Amino acid sequence: MAEPQSNAPTRADAGAPTSGVNHVRTRLTADFTVIANALAQRRGSAVTIGVAAYISSLPDGTPVSIAALCEHFTEGEILISRALRELESAGYLERRRERGPGGTIRTRTYFYDVPRGGDSPTPPSPRRSRPKVPRETPAARTAPHTPEPEAAADTSPTPPSLAEADERAVTILTSLRILDPRLILSHRDVAELAPAVSEWLAAGVGPAQITRALTTRLPDRLLTRPARILAFRLSEPPLPVPTPAAPPSTPPVLPWRTCDGCDRAFRSTNNSHCRDCRTASGEDLRAAC
Repeated sequence: MAEPQSNAPTRADAGAPTSGVNHVRTRLTADFTVIANALAQRRGSAVTIGVAAYISSLPDGTPVSIAALCEHFTEGEILISRALRELESAGYLERRRERGPGGTIRTRTYFYDVPRGGDSPTPPSPRRSRPKVPRETPAARTAPHTPEPEAAADTSPTPPSLAEADERAVTILTSLRILDPRLILSHRDVAELAPAVSEWLAAGVGPAQITRALTTRLPDRLLTRPARILAFRLSEPPLPVPTPAAPPSTPPVLPWRTCDGCDRAFRSTNNSHCRDCRTASGEDLRAAC
């Protein structure tokens, strides 16, 4: 005979939750990434968390531009760029413009496991244990005191402040998205581009000319950040301001005269007869001879 089979569900393990997710843990020894719960459980867009987890798993030096991320994910440029801006505003992502060898300016991307000044607090630095000070001896009291070397000064570039930027330059940069919705700039991008726009304004270039120079003939598909394209265009010398052309000189107005022959009014400098009378009397022919 066949063994009896039961259709009753299996009994849950003692202590297991009655609802929700039950984890089946597997100890991984290679090919895994540690992500903080503050990032994995962050409220908001799932695309943002997915992009953050993907960037965290990549080795150093891997491109993480919008074009590179679009090749990996099925989402488009708008969602990917929005996710990068959210990570940047939350403090997980930082993009710095650094000067490399030869004077070329490049943008480097830094990704933090713990956000810097974002939604989550920055963990305190580990407390250093104080070394035990031996009891003083007469020889130690007379020993000269050697000053400790001073800490090296912080040479990291200070991010620009939007509060110190020119209001006219900020207005021009933030209004670019009205003409082209792709030109959406973050607060950091506006603060970095505002000094160059101020130089153009100081050179006499009007806001309309600056807007036209930054928005015309853009590529159909932006493969890089809009701020990089705008920075390249602003790095060129300011557009020359055309000098207004002098108004054309008006010809002198001849006075009115009355013809001695037919009493017709005509304009002339010194003639006493009109053209018809001069032609009939032959004055023009004698003058030509």
